[in-house]
Amino acid sequence: MDIKQLKFLIALEQTRHFGQAAALCYITQPTLSMRLRNLEDELDLVLVKRGQRFEGFTQAGERVLAWAKTLLAAHDGLFAEAAACRGQLVGQLRMGLVPLSSFNPVNYIQGLAKSFPELTFNLSSLSSDQIIENLSNNQLDLGVCYLDHVNQNYFDFFEIGATRVGLLYDKRHYHFDGTEMSWEDAAELPLGMITNGMHYRKSVDLSFRSRGLSPQPILESDSTYQLLQAIHAGFCCAIMPLDSGLEAPIENLAFINLPDASVLAPLGLVMRKTEPRSAIAEKCFEEAKRLFGV
Repeated sequence: MDIKQLKFLIALEQTRHFGQAAALCYITQPTLSMRLRNLEDELDLVLVKRGQRFEGFTQAGERVLAWAKTLLAAHDGLFAEAAACRGQLVGQLRMGLVPLSSFNPVNYIQGLAKSFPELTFNLSSLSSDQIIENLSNNQLDLGVCYLDHVNQNYFDFFEIGATRVGLLYDKRHYHFDGTEMSWEDAAELPLGMITNGMHYRKSVDLSFRSRGLSPQPILESDSTYQLLQAIHAGFCCAIMPLDSGLEAPIENLAFINLPDASVLAPLGLVMRKTEPRSAIAEKCFEEAKRLFGV
């Protein structure tokens, strides 16, 4: 067994396609299939369900895949640690972020890139629960999530601030007088919302329910990009976070304020407290404190 076989297995999970996994790993599809069969032979287990195309992982394959991710994270962490011992910060910062919040990750990673020019970045859009889980199993280095369920016995964190919200709309399709709209008027609009289960969505629903309102969204999506597409097309408006970078000029899009509009739980930057913890996570967490003035 070697580390490349584990990378091939993880690539197959990411793409769900043998050809695309091979392309991702810069090898041919026959080579990928052969190396995965060699891994199965060595473990004496069938890991992959095969038909004319990829059909998923066996139960044993799912369990081995979880270990493969842990081993690969440890492998990458070892090289990052060795670089840190040489006074360098080399590797990839793996960061999970809730899809909607008053946090602009681009500003943060631009600051990191200036301090650590050899660092690269991987950003994943996840729920707060998924971020905590992936930090726990070392699949992420840092997370930006809501702090109401973060256990300080297992995680280091600091508060970034509250997430304030407003109504985002396209000026070509909607016109509103003044600078503020009531929640009652917002409830009458065709609304797009992030998918149920997300912390942000729960908070927006609570803001409506506390006023006796139950709007039915015309569109739900787990993709911020798809919500923006729908807003730009005039299909809907959406309750979106302020201070997230969306205030920057985007043609025809504008915000209107809502009264007392914020997500109740504070937003924070979170890092796993227990070892193994990568040098990249530690350095970027400390740099974040400096950048945020903590």
